[in-house]
Amino acid sequence: MFTRSCEDVEKTEFFVDWGAGTSHRLLTESDDMGFTVCHTVVRAGTRSRLHYRNHLEACYCIGGSGGVEDLDGTFHPVKPGTIYVLDKHDDHYLIADDDTDLVLVSVFNPPLKGTERHKLDATGGSAY
Repeated sequence: MFTRSCEDVEKTEFFVDWGAGTSHRLLTESDDMGFTVCHTVVRAGTRSRLHYRNHLEACYCIGGSGGVEDLDGTFHPVKPGTIYVLDKHDDHYLIADDDTDLVLVSVFNPPLKGTERHKLDATGGSAY
């Protein structure tokens, strides 16, 4: 058994600023749990195109509001108590409302190494 806090992670390479927010990689591949857990903050007013080619992701909202949008334009609102699931390696837009950060608990399978970083391009897109 062990514990780990966001404050602990901020002192390591597992604290990632990905351009439109931050990710505390609380549980990573090296922990041998078979999945990753992150505390993710999406900065207010941002819209980022993200694509996980090698991981499935589920995000549970614990603060703020915003949404996730499919490439076909279907918008799914996200607020505290909402989970969104990218079960088909879905290419998507992650959007935080203008007035508040969107705060998520993100779970990845298979687990992240923990140091992966989005590199948003001029269109706001990134994949890994």
